[in-house]
Amino acid sequence: MACERHQSTRWQPGASSRGQWFLLCIVIMLATTGCQSNPYTGRWQLMMMPMSQEVQMGAQAYAEVKSDPNMKASTDPREIEPVKRVAARVIEAAKRSKYSEMANQFEWEVTVIKDDKTMNAFALPGGKIAVYTGIFPVAKTESGLAAVMGHEVVHALARHGGERMSQNTLAQTTLQAIGIALGVSGANPVVSQAGMAALGLGAQVGVLLPFSRKHESEADYVGVLLAADAGYDPREAIHLWQRMGELSGGKSPSEFMSTHPSHETRIQQLEEWMAEAMPIYQSKPPAPNSELPALR
Repeated sequence: MACERHQSTRWQPGASSRGQWFLLCIVIMLATTGCQSNPYTGRWQLMMMPMSQEVQMGAQAYAEVKSDPNMKASTDPREIEPVKRVAARVIEAAKRSKYSEMANQFEWEVTVIKDDKTMNAFALPGGKIAVYTGIFPVAKTESGLAAVMGHEVVHALARHGGERMSQNTLAQTTLQAIGIALGVSGANPVVSQAGMAALGLGAQVGVLLPFSRKHESEADYVGVLLAADAGYDPREAIHLWQRMGELSGGKSPSEFMSTHPSHETRIQQLEEWMAEAMPIYQSKPPAPNSELPALR
C-alpha cells in the first residue's frame, strides 16, 4: 500500500453511518500516519508504530528465544568466533551505510544457537541477532555467512517488521469497514460473506504477500552491498542461493503464493546487482574467509 495523498471520501448511498465512521477513521489514519522511503531503493513504506515500540518488541522476542528450554546456545568457539567475526564486520558496514543513524543507535547482540537442523538466522529491531548452526552447511564460508547476516540485518534496519505490522493493521481495518458497510446495505448476507472472503484473499495475495517479497528482495539487495563493504565477496550470495535451490529439490512453493521470491528470481536479481556490489568489494581490504565448521 503506497503512502500517498488521499482525497476526501464520497459517501455512497446506502452505507450506514457506522460504516461511514469506519471509513472516515481510515482516511484520518492514512492522513496522520508516518511514511518513510527506503534510502537505497526509494520505496515508500507505511509506518504506523514508533521505532521505540519495534525495539521493545524485538528485545522481548529475543529474550523469549534465549529463555526457550528447547534452545541451546552454542559454547563451541569454532562456531561462535566466525559468527561474531562476520557480525562485527557487517555491523560496522551498517554503521557506515545509509542506515548509519539507526545502526549506531541499536544495541547489537549476537547469539549462536546450537540447532543443526534449522537453516536460519534472524535480526530483530534493536540489533538482536541469532544464527542457527544449521545454516553452516549452506553458507559454507564466512563470505556465505556474511550474505545471510547482511540480509537479516537489513530486515531490522529497513523496519520491515514494523512495516508488515502496519500493512496488516490497515488491511484488517479496511476490511472491517467494508464488512460493516456491506452488512447493512441490504445485500444478500451470503453474497456479502462471499464477497468478504474474496476481499480477504485479494488483500493477502494482492498486497501483503507481494510486499513481503519486496522486503526479501530489498534485504537481498542492500545485504550484498553491506557484505561487500564489510570485505566479503558478494558473489557468495549467488552461490548460497544456488545451494539453497539444490537442497529444496525444486519443492519450494509457487512464487505467486509465497512470501519469498523463488530461488531462480533471487539468483537472477543478485547477478544483476553484482555490477554495483563488486566495485565496493574490490575497494575494500578482503575479510577473512575461512570455512565454517562441519556439523557433528
